[in-house]
Amino acid sequence: MSQLRAAAGRGLRRSGGRAAPPAGQSRKGASSRGAPAPAPPPAQHLFSDPAEIEDLRGNLLAWYDKCKRDLPWRTLAAAETDADRRAYAVWVSEIMLQQTQVATVIDYYNRWMQKWPTLQALAQASLEVSVAGTGCSPCPRGSSSNTMPCLLEQEVNELWAGLGYYSRGKRLQEAARKVVSELAGQMPRTAEDLQKLLPGVGRYTAGAIASISYGQATGVVDGNVIRVLCRLRCIGADSSSPAVVNRLWDMANALVDRSRPGDFNQALMELGATVCVPKAPLCGECPVKQHCRARSRKLFGKPTPVPDVEDCGKCVGGCPLCPPAVEPWDSSLGVTNFPRKAAKKQLRAVRTATCVLERRGCRGAPEYLIVQRPSSGLLAGLWEFPSLTLAQDLQEEKQREALADHLHAWTGQPVAARSLRLIGEVIHIFSHIHQTYVVYSLPLDRDVTLDPALSPSRWVTEEEFHASAVSTAMKKVLR
Repeated sequence: MSQLRAAAGRGLRRSGGRAAPPAGQSRKGASSRGAPAPAPPPAQHLFSDPAEIEDLRGNLLAWYDKCKRDLPWRTLAAAETDADRRAYAVWVSEIMLQQTQVATVIDYYNRWMQKWPTLQALAQASLEVSVAGTGCSPCPRGSSSNTMPCLLEQEVNELWAGLGYYSRGKRLQEAARKVVSELAGQMPRTAEDLQKLLPGVGRYTAGAIASISYGQATGVVDGNVIRVLCRLRCIGADSSSPAVVNRLWDMANALVDRSRPGDFNQALMELGATVCVPKAPLCGECPVKQHCRARSRKLFGKPTPVPDVEDCGKCVGGCPLCPPAVEPWDSSLGVTNFPRKAAKKQLRAVRTATCVLERRGCRGAPEYLIVQRPSSGLLAGLWEFPSLTLAQDLQEEKQREALADHLHAWTGQPVAARSLRLIGEVIHIFSHIHQTYVVYSLPLDRDVTLDPALSPSRWVTEEEFHASAVSTAMKKVLR
């Protein structure tokens, strides 16, 4: 999903955090002495007519029944009669869909549910391991590194590899274990309890599980819903700001259909994903276009007469939900004036020297040394080629020397900097990092002894490498 899904829950989910309080209000909720209570937003930005709300619900649900995509988690949830298994099926899909496109998730979801169809199965996954790599095929050469005990690798990381944001899988497993060990295997039944009791479950995920699985009439706000609601009600203030996010949650809770809350929430998200898309929205196909105030401002590319002040009746810049005075309505953009987001922060540039250490295996096929990353931080617990973060603007000769010193610890023997062959650079973009891997190779013609005091390491064939829990970035390095 888009980055707005995370913005919708930021501060309201994850590790029990809370949104920053509105201006003029302390962390404990007490208003600053003498500060007036904030005025409610103008009706222009609200759904205040019950008849309009009922009409919107009916039109949206009728469209959803006819046009919804056939997705495996929907099929599974609809067919599952057991409430806990149904909630688990929805939960897995929602965690996977965070920051990830639907098309990417489908295959991962199907494999996950086939391997761990229940909470109980996932809770036991930490005890289930694959024995790939070092020591799995004894080598007649007698290499000390190849006769080490097999290193065990969690299957959760293996299956999640390539999906990104790897801590999601870890938190999902932690929460499953908590449900089994502390909640007698029963999922919490309300959005409030889901968010309160399960690690990694925030306000959005809790609302999705509760409405789809249990029929609780609670709204959801993700990136697609933000876009739809901002356009329906011309909300042009920064859509990631706590004040706007809170207003959108109020709106979602007011709109959700009481008899079909799960379908309504999915319909609203489906509308944003397939019709009310970020660029070139299909306004003519929208089932709720008659309720869209952004569309009413610009029909078929022709600007409608609007005053210089916003339609809400307040002076430009005076309404907390209108576009800021410095960014007025752009008639050429039409409905895509909304939503507005704060400018993205510049990505932090990181350069890393990475070495592909290669040797000939006992069957003549090349084997590569991989090491395990720390259990916390970026790409926690995944495997990679021996790597070293470089200082910025380091000369290539100095890069080689630093990497050679780093490799000395892994190989147990001095490594000459000149023996490292520069392969090239691989660029990978993380959500907050512009990562450049400076890739070197080092063929080894003799056995080496790996220091067991260092991070876990092992030799793998190319097939074993791709089956291991390695990041997409590392797969780029080996290409």
